Amino acid sequence: MLYRAADALEPNGGARDLADSLYAELYGIKGKDGARASLLRSFQGRSSLATWLRAVLTQRYVDRLRVQRRLEPLPVEERADAREPADPERERYLSLVQDALRCALAALDGTDRLRLAYYYLHQLTLAQIGRLLNEHEGTASRQLTRARQTVRGAVERELRERHGLTHAQIAECLASVTADPGPLDLTPMLGVSPGNPASPERSV
Repeated sequence: MLYRAADALEPNGGARDLADSLYAELYGIKGKDGARASLLRSFQGRSSLATWLRAVLTQRYVDRLRVQRRLEPLPVEERADAREPADPERERYLSLVQDALRCALAALDGTDRLRLAYYYLHQLTLAQIGRLLNEHEGTASRQLTRARQTVRGAVERELRERHGLTHAQIAECLASVTADPGPLDLTPMLGVSPGNPASPERSV
């Protein structure tokens, strides 16, 4: 089942190593104290075991792609495109979104800001975030999704109520900034230290 799921993600077999590592973790990996900890301990029975395993495998595949893409050089044609004149509205859109995003992030509780910092600033995987926050990988995924949805809703509300944008203008604004966020620094917005994620500042 794991091999079929891996081949669905990457038909040439490139994801089978993830399936192998996941299969090994089901039997348990020895920790520093010599005890074996099985990945099955995080299975809570909210879905079938097969569905849960496919979800874990898919998330690990996504995490690996994120790491690979971060290390890949930008293609020549994309570097050339980056030098083309920007949309005349983009600077205004960027300013509006930065302002709305700052307000949205400030309204989050400290743990949610820390969670977003781990994922977007420190580029940690969900498994690593779960370990740092003492929660299961699946819980980390759900909480991150919830935090992103909360921020998205708050940003749209700020653009609509505070800046008077229509639904169509909000969609155009977010699409423009998402395509090219420019020098958008989340560090001061999230209010966390850019240093070692293993010992972040929790006074956020």
